[in-house]
Amino acid sequence: MVLLAAAVCTKAGKAIVSRQFVEMTRTRVEGLLAAFPKLMNTGKQHTFVETESVRYVYQPLEKLYMVLITTKNSNILEDLETLRLFSRVIPEYCRVLEESEISEHCFDLIFAFDEIVALGYRENVNLAQIRTFTEMDSHEEKVFRAVRETQEREAKAEMKRKAKELQRARQDAERAGKKSPSFGGFGSSGMSSVTSATIITDTIEPEKPRVAPAPVRPSGSSKALKLGVKGKEVDNFVDKLKSEGENIITSTAGRKASEASKVLQPPVNIESVHMRVEERISLTCGRDGGLQNMEVLGMITLKRHNKTHPHVDKKLFTTESLIGLKNQEKSFPLNSDLGVLKWRLQSTDESLIPLTINCWPSESGSGCDVNIEYELQDEALELNDVVITIPLPSGVGAPVVGDLDGQYNHDSRKNILEWSLPVIDEKNKSGSLEFSINGKPDDFFPIHVSFVSKRNFCDIQVAKVTYIEGGSPVKFSSETSFVVDKYEIL
Repeated sequence: MVLLAAAVCTKAGKAIVSRQFVEMTRTRVEGLLAAFPKLMNTGKQHTFVETESVRYVYQPLEKLYMVLITTKNSNILEDLETLRLFSRVIPEYCRVLEESEISEHCFDLIFAFDEIVALGYRENVNLAQIRTFTEMDSHEEKVFRAVRETQEREAKAEMKRKAKELQRARQDAERAGKKSPSFGGFGSSGMSSVTSATIITDTIEPEKPRVAPAPVRPSGSSKALKLGVKGKEVDNFVDKLKSEGENIITSTAGRKASEASKVLQPPVNIESVHMRVEERISLTCGRDGGLQNMEVLGMITLKRHNKTHPHVDKKLFTTESLIGLKNQEKSFPLNSDLGVLKWRLQSTDESLIPLTINCWPSESGSGCDVNIEYELQDEALELNDVVITIPLPSGVGAPVVGDLDGQYNHDSRKNILEWSLPVIDEKNKSGSLEFSINGKPDDFFPIHVSFVSKRNFCDIQVAKVTYIEGGSPVKFSSETSFVVDKYEIL
C-alpha cells in the first residue's frame, strides 16, 4: 500500500486537516480534495472512488469526511483497515466532529497520523500504542524525577539539621556569656518555610548575617540555555502558516478543566485588621455507601496592616472563646499573616457528609448506562463551582448524554467526563446526570469532586475585634473559604 495523503474535509471538499506522506504541493492536495465530492455517486453506498491516477477511500464523519488518497495499485482491504484506524483516532482528540473542533486539535491529529503511516506505508500499531506514543510517556523521565525528588528531600533534611546546629551553638554561646556567633550563607530566607501550625511558640530564627553587596550584572542578555523558554522558531513557523492563509486557533479548552483545589478570591475592601477563616476537607466514600474517612482542617489567620512573635493565651480562649496575647506589652506583627487558631474534625459519621454522590452503572447490551446523582446534606452550605469528574474507558468514543442538570465537558485526552454545576444550595440541593457508553461498571470509579464555598463547614466565625486597652471595637474585614483537598468516591 502506498498512501499519498490522509485528510479530514467538509462535504464540499474543503480541507480542514491534511497530512501528506509523499512529496506533494499544497495546490495538488487541495485540487484532489476539491474534486473528491464531485466523483461520489449519489444514492450508492461505496467506500471508495477512483480516477485515472488516484483512489479515494473515505468514511463519513457526521458533516465531514475522513479521506485517504492512495495509488490505484494499493490493496483495497489494507486501505479500509487503515481508514478505520484513522477514523477511531479522531474522537480521541476531538469532543465533537465539527470543523472548529478539528481545526483546534489539528496538530494533535497530525502527530497521531504520523504514528499510523510512515513514508506512505502503514505501521503495525493499534489505538492504544498510538495514545502511548503521542503522550511520550518516558520511563527515564520518571526515574529522573524520582531521583530529583529524593535529592530535594535530602537537601531539606540537611537544611533542618544545620538549622538545629546553629540554634544549639547560639544557645551555648549565650549561656557561656560570649557574643553570639554570626554564620554566613544562611539568611532569613532559608527559614521562611510556612507551617500549618496555628501558634508557633518556639520559632527557629537564625541571626541574619551581614550580606555583602551583590555585584551588578551587565544588562546584556545572557547566552546560557534556559529550559522551558519558548524559542522564536515556533513563532516563525506559526507566522509562516498565517502568511499562507492558514487559520491558527489557540486552544482554550484545557483551561476550562477543573482543578483539584480551588481558592476563592479575597475581598476587595480590606480593613486595617483582616481575618481569614479557611477550612479544607478530605473525604473518601465507598461506591456502595459508607464514609471511610472524613477530615476537616480549619484555621483563622490575622493580618494587621497599620515585633516580636506573639504568644496566644490558650486559657483565655478555653474559658471565654477570646484570642488574646499572654504578654499584652507585645503586639501582633504588621503586614504578616499569623495563624491564631486552628481546629480539626475527623469522623466516619455519614450524616456529616456535606455532599453525597451516588453512581449506578448498569450493563446493557451496547455497553453501560450510568446514572449519577448528587444531594446536598447540609442545607446551610452554598457550594460554588462544583465539578464532578467521572473517569471513562479509553478508546470507546464520546458518551451519549441523556438527562442532565448543569453542564458537561468530555475530555477525550484524559478520558474523563466533567459534570459542572455553578451553585448547589437549598434551592438546588439535588440533581442527576445520565449517559451511555461502552464499558464496565468498574471503569467509572473513582469519582472526584471539587467545589468552593463562602461558608465554612464548622460554622466558626470571628464575632468582633477590640483593643486591649479600653476595649473599644476595631473595624475589621474578614473572608471565609471552604475548599476541597480531596473528595473521592472509590
